[in-house]
Amino acid sequence: MNTRSAEADLVVVSNRLPVDRASEGEEWRRSPGGLVAALEPVLQTTGGAWVGWPGQPDLEVERFTFDGIDLVPVALSAEDVERFYEGFSNDTIWPLYHDVISPPTYHREWWDAYVRVNQRFAEAAANVAADGARVWVHDYQLQLVPRMLRELRPDLVIGYFHHIPFPAYGIYSQLPWRNQVLDGLLGADVIGFQRVADASNFTRAVRRRFGFDTKAGTVRVADPGGAVRTVIAKAYPISIDAAAYDEIARRPEVQERAREIRAELGDPDTVLFGVDRLDYTKGITHRLKAYGELLAEHRVDVEKVTLVQVASPSRERVVAYMQLRDEIELTVGRINGDFDTVGHSAIRYLHHSYPREEMVALYLAADVMLVTALRDGMNLVAKEYVASRVDGRGALVLSEFTGAADELGQAICVNPHDIEGLKDAIMTAIEMPADEQRKRMRALRRRVREHDVDRWSRGFLHDLGSVRS
Repeated sequence: MNTRSAEADLVVVSNRLPVDRASEGEEWRRSPGGLVAALEPVLQTTGGAWVGWPGQPDLEVERFTFDGIDLVPVALSAEDVERFYEGFSNDTIWPLYHDVISPPTYHREWWDAYVRVNQRFAEAAANVAADGARVWVHDYQLQLVPRMLRELRPDLVIGYFHHIPFPAYGIYSQLPWRNQVLDGLLGADVIGFQRVADASNFTRAVRRRFGFDTKAGTVRVADPGGAVRTVIAKAYPISIDAAAYDEIARRPEVQERAREIRAELGDPDTVLFGVDRLDYTKGITHRLKAYGELLAEHRVDVEKVTLVQVASPSRERVVAYMQLRDEIELTVGRINGDFDTVGHSAIRYLHHSYPREEMVALYLAADVMLVTALRDGMNLVAKEYVASRVDGRGALVLSEFTGAADELGQAICVNPHDIEGLKDAIMTAIEMPADEQRKRMRALRRRVREHDVDRWSRGFLHDLGSVRS
């Protein structure tokens, strides 16, 4: 282990730093995203550090400070990115943990890279943490870090939060390195999941593989050397900065932009909206199929209803994602070819990302939000839509396979695999009376406002702080 070079009382460890830049030599910019918004104020007040990859292969960056946060870059080579990130993280763990919607690929050299890179992150965190510091590790790319960190620094209090689903044992057990990953996670003192079901899947896997006693959100862990610890393993549903979305949605220029968007679409009676990373877990093809059938059955009229689908680029070097993009674009082209008129387009498909203000304007312009994920840890888009609807209108069609479905009970919940049921849910949303929209949206907004990202981070850090108190 390196000689310690700083004394941070709170260290966040995630795959990416909370900043990015387009190319070498440019200024660093704060990354968008709820995790950054939640943890930045805490790190600023505690003098904390954030350990992560700067986002470009073979980029060696010295440690630096940004907005009062000590940033500790971990360099990854092009081979690391290919094997650790694109390979094991996103072509093995991601599909496996999302119920094998796409077949996972198992390569031993990918696993070796995963171990090697996790060790590098653990050493970087150990190097900057003060005695007895809290270290909060994030997500599936770094599942081995908690155990590695405990071996390097047994004085630390270690938390881990799993942002994606944790699969049922029958699926998880397919992983060739299942014991090593569980042992890596059990190095933490507090392990957080999005849903109660995810925490239960994890503790069930621990019982099956190791025989440890699990009860009431805890695991009795026998560490190497004979020491026994009690590990908290339970759900901490993540959320958004609801107040920020509310404030943006009230700006006159954003509301004007929402009106412009509807005019650009030909002023349809109903705007359906979907926004997702281009990912096979998001159910985009199911959504398009349902909408195409509604058009074919004349249940909706292209002159009156338009679907806007934003699919932001994602993992474009992974073969499964290239194939998905081709499939979606062919489907959009076929539906538009069959149903477009001179003045109206059935689907407006946009394959790029937008700044937050434009996204809020799109949320305001949309009468119906379609969230049809086949499997999702949470799905923050659903919460962003609700937080943006300051007019109290709008309807949310929400997949029951998202973590958000556990919280947003006034949404129209659907099984996206059931295309007939999905079509009926879309029609229910389109035809929903204004009074019912307001009633449902009022309850949804209250939930999102009261359970925001600040409450999420405070709850997790409170439990982490109580470990040795």
